[in-house]
Amino acid sequence: MNILSSTIKGMLFDLDGVLYVGPTAVDGAVEAVRRIHASGLPCRFVTNTSTLSLASLQQKMLALGFPIARDEIISAPQATLLYLKRQQNPVCRLLLAEDVKQDFKRFRQSDTEANYIVVGDIGDAWSYPLLNEVFNCLMQGAKLIAIHKNRFWQTEHGLQMDIGGFIAGLEYASGSTAMIIGKPSADFFQIALDDMGLQAHEAAIIGDDIDVDVGGGQRAGLKGVLVKTGKYRQAYAGSSAVRPDLVIDSIRDLPGLLGC
Repeated sequence: MNILSSTIKGMLFDLDGVLYVGPTAVDGAVEAVRRIHASGLPCRFVTNTSTLSLASLQQKMLALGFPIARDEIISAPQATLLYLKRQQNPVCRLLLAEDVKQDFKRFRQSDTEANYIVVGDIGDAWSYPLLNEVFNCLMQGAKLIAIHKNRFWQTEHGLQMDIGGFIAGLEYASGSTAMIIGKPSADFFQIALDDMGLQAHEAAIIGDDIDVDVGGGQRAGLKGVLVKTGKYRQAYAGSSAVRPDLVIDSIRDLPGLLGC
């Protein structure tokens, strides 16, 4: 039974692992997105990627051949910006890639007096002294904001540990609980749904992470489509409590299922 053909009025796409891996588009992904766009089906491209600013992220997508407008991209850093804008005079410590920091320049920053610690992907910059500095800020009452809490991700060099382990360690040591902004937060999915003007049952999320993408989407009321590219591993997916509504080999199979 095709659960997408008649009930789905909008699609959410994870990026890394679904549309591309590192600097290379997944085979057939560009044509799939073109076909779905041409059908008129509303699309949003939702990502926990925290190494690129919104402008750089769109530039990457365009360079890979994906016809994606900037206002179709909803990233976890952008959702974090929206949250911080609603706070009163936030002072931030930004553990973010330099490119992403450009989007946060409006906020006052401090390494020692921050009341919001914003954590994203900083690659090899992690160290015990850095973790201890953040731990001490948390012990003094700062709030921990995680762009996401992913366990691992797929790179062109293989699987790589993501920031989730560092977030969990900081939570354990400080006794605090991080605010998770990106997927699988239901609030993050709701931002995308509101932007498309759709109810949750009218949309589906396609992703390569069975827990964060598919499970998070399902808990928010969407259909969850698991794709066997990117970080997908059969053993890991099989051990998860999440049961996708649909499993497909690649995004190239999606237009046919949507009737595009």
